[in-house]
Amino acid sequence: MTTDPRELDVRRRMAAHELYADGAPGLEGLAEERTRGKELADAYNRTGARDEEGRRALLKELFACLGTGVWIEPPLHVAYGNRVHLGDDVYANFGLTLVDDVEVFVGDRVMFAPHVTVSTTGHPVHPDLRRDGTQFSAPVRIEDDVWVGSGAQVMPGITIGRGSVIGAGSVVTAHVPPMVVVAGSPARVIREITDADREWSYRPPRTVRRGAA
Repeated sequence: MTTDPRELDVRRRMAAHELYADGAPGLEGLAEERTRGKELADAYNRTGARDEEGRRALLKELFACLGTGVWIEPPLHVAYGNRVHLGDDVYANFGLTLVDDVEVFVGDRVMFAPHVTVSTTGHPVHPDLRRDGTQFSAPVRIEDDVWVGSGAQVMPGITIGRGSVIGAGSVVTAHVPPMVVVAGSPARVIREITDADREWSYRPPRTVRRGAA
């Protein structure tokens, strides 16, 4: 860990959800962490489909915590990688992006569909505050048994409650309660998940109706 006071101050700001810029001089430790994470992710993305042992070794080195039975389809993209905590039996389909400037906590049996983005970081709205890349960060927590649909985006500071489903293409800008289905941009609760959902059968999609002239 660095002793440079400039980097120590930026790390404090990151943890405190304050504004910071991570590309200024004196922040070589942070830059090295990012580069190392990207090197490991690049190595992971070049592994063969049958190289399960090699893939797990790379993920164990990349992430802060790696549970058992984790499967991630390449390509995987990270900001750092070493701020990600994965529980047991996590499955991620192609194109998972983890912007982990601060911690991302993922529970057990979480499923990510293709091209999901989980971001702990955003920027101020006013351009005067972000001309030098100034940003803020807040941890994301995804609890057990969550299913995140294709192309969904989870924003900084969000908690998704256990068992919930995030609809494809959703932009999650508010906390999600346990055991609900949410969808939309911004995502809203569509309905609760109940015991009736234990009775499953395929339902063909509806036909979109032409709007009134």
